[in-house]
Amino acid sequence: MKLRPENTAGTVLLSLLLLISSTTTQSHNITRILAKHPELSTFNHYLTLTHLAAEINQRTTITVCAVDNAAMNELLAKKPSIYTIKNILSLHVLLDYFGAKKLHQITNGTALAATMFQATGTASGSSGFVNITDLKGGKVGFGAEENDGVLSASFVKSVEEIPYNISVIQISKVLPSNVAEAPTPGPSQLNLTGIMSAHGCKVFAETLLASDAEKTYDDNIDGGLTVFCPEDDVFKAFLPKFKNLTAAGKTALLEYHGVPVYQSLATLKSNNGVMNTLATEGANKYDFTVQNDGEDVTLKTKATTAKITGTLLDEQPVAIFTIDKVLLPRELFKAEAPNPAPAPAPEEAADAPATPKKKKKKAAPAPEDGDSDAPADSPDDAADQTADDNNGAVRFDGVRYVPAGLALLWVVLLL
Repeated sequence: MKLRPENTAGTVLLSLLLLISSTTTQSHNITRILAKHPELSTFNHYLTLTHLAAEINQRTTITVCAVDNAAMNELLAKKPSIYTIKNILSLHVLLDYFGAKKLHQITNGTALAATMFQATGTASGSSGFVNITDLKGGKVGFGAEENDGVLSASFVKSVEEIPYNISVIQISKVLPSNVAEAPTPGPSQLNLTGIMSAHGCKVFAETLLASDAEKTYDDNIDGGLTVFCPEDDVFKAFLPKFKNLTAAGKTALLEYHGVPVYQSLATLKSNNGVMNTLATEGANKYDFTVQNDGEDVTLKTKATTAKITGTLLDEQPVAIFTIDKVLLPRELFKAEAPNPAPAPAPEEAADAPATPKKKKKKAAPAPEDGDSDAPADSPDDAADQTADDNNGAVRFDGVRYVPAGLALLWVVLLL
């Protein structure tokens, strides 16, 4: 029996629609998932506070073993530091997918799962693994592998499952682990200027040490800090301009290279937009724009465009990146106007023919340091650019409405 053409077309379109819809269901947000369950609110809060939520959202094939508020209160009663809490909770994030069905069908009745705590390198031996074992009566036990096979917690329920992407389950207790619960030194012990000096940012580091801005950097380490450090040759060449700034201007420029939030390189590569800095205060915005293009990340101001060239440190809650230019805030620096094109020599003007001859347009000299205040283009160029922009918008909208269009066409073909 031959298939009717319209049925064949409908089958193809249906397959395309299923493919498109499947690509839009892969992302997850652990904070939103747990927000639906008030009894897990304390666990959810500390995932955010320790920055584990952002790491979970960037991973796939993962299982989060949440505990209720009562279990979290028992943990908090011991008054661990926020860094110790992070280690303990990271032991509850399994680097494999375990839905309710899989938990009750474990091969050989037991499995050993690696955790996010083990992935940090802080855990030694088997301390970063969790033992999962099927028990009688349909129960499933959980225990830190370092505890000689003691299963201290049990499976309570499935909270939410996105098959083979993320599974969020509830277990009865916090998993005890001497290694995870050990006191953890805070990042405030980090020597920021020492790290920068040892990796090609000595000039910037020494300038920071001699400024009041150093204390601002140190005060933000515990809460999260991202530093964009100009390379030595770049900042050394900038020093004459830096010395001409007022004392307040020098402090503001140094603080302009720090952001009071931890931003990993992966986060910077996946997010565009305006970012405030340590120098931001009220009407004095002192912000810049982060833009990414594949693996490249640029920081744009009105006066300059810098590119991230390396990573000195990228471990919560501190990240330090090197950049190839000094960031110039518009509050302190104005974009330099390009030099005008030279007028024709008198001899050339005298020899010119009587009938005016259309001259070729000369391109305006490109401003230095990624000047975003370059002169406006000619009307023709503006029209071309508008057309290009419109074409881009049409292409974007076309992609945006492909699923709806395909669905409508499929329905018509089936009628």
